[in-house]
Amino acid sequence: MSGLLPGDPAAGVGGEATPRAHCVLAPNPSPMTLDGTNTWLLAEPGSDLAVVVDPGPLDEGHLRHVVETAERQGRRVALTLLTHGHADHAEGAARFAELTGTKVLALDPAHRLGDEGLRHGQRLEVGGLDLRVVGTPGHTADSLTFHLPADGAVLTGDTVLGRGTTMVAHPDGQLGDYLDSLRRLHTMASEHGVRTVLPGHGPVLADALGAVDYYLAHRANRLAQVETAVEAGCRTAEQVVARVYADVDRALWPAAELSVRAQLRYLEDHGLI
Repeated sequence: MSGLLPGDPAAGVGGEATPRAHCVLAPNPSPMTLDGTNTWLLAEPGSDLAVVVDPGPLDEGHLRHVVETAERQGRRVALTLLTHGHADHAEGAARFAELTGTKVLALDPAHRLGDEGLRHGQRLEVGGLDLRVVGTPGHTADSLTFHLPADGAVLTGDTVLGRGTTMVAHPDGQLGDYLDSLRRLHTMASEHGVRTVLPGHGPVLADALGAVDYYLAHRANRLAQVETAVEAGCRTAEQVVARVYADVDRALWPAAELSVRAQLRYLEDHGLI
């Protein structure tokens, strides 16, 4: 949602990203989804089992392509995970479960298939692959990040994108939660060996700490701009968007308005406006 870029704007999307992570790009590009949704195929080297994170939209060709990619690697998809329930990440999950015979695990019961949910701090092991579940609410209430310790990588869904910045989808998403989630990722990058961001959209980011620092600085700057806009007489979210996001593609203004509503709520809750 910003013209500023935490990563390389020319970087490609799709293919092998780390020894354990392969990206299959969904054919749903747009101003909001960037190049399209990154569906992640994860597996321990030498294993015949794979985990898929975010099957993506309900696109039969894409879903079958993910299965075929796993099969070409000599693997069977054994588990499906969701970073959150937005349609561009999760709409195809039920059909993908039919194609693969897998459970779909998510934080929100509305998006899981089966009785099992996911929780912060949970550890998943599939075919020797070690994945840790990290709660990162804010973009949405159900947003999760998956930590791949062996690769020093995190799969962030929409919490951190490979290009630009994300929105806080108010009222489900909350800015205070989002800032806390960014700080949690900052700690993982600065103290626990996380180097690489495998985002839900856009290219891989090789400098996780730099990306999170950028996001935190961007949020602080936007908050200050919104506060200034209110002091200048802006009374509605629409008015704030027109002032603060004047240099942003108007196609992104509806998403910007959601973030502005979250920012206004945050400022009100903290007695700053």
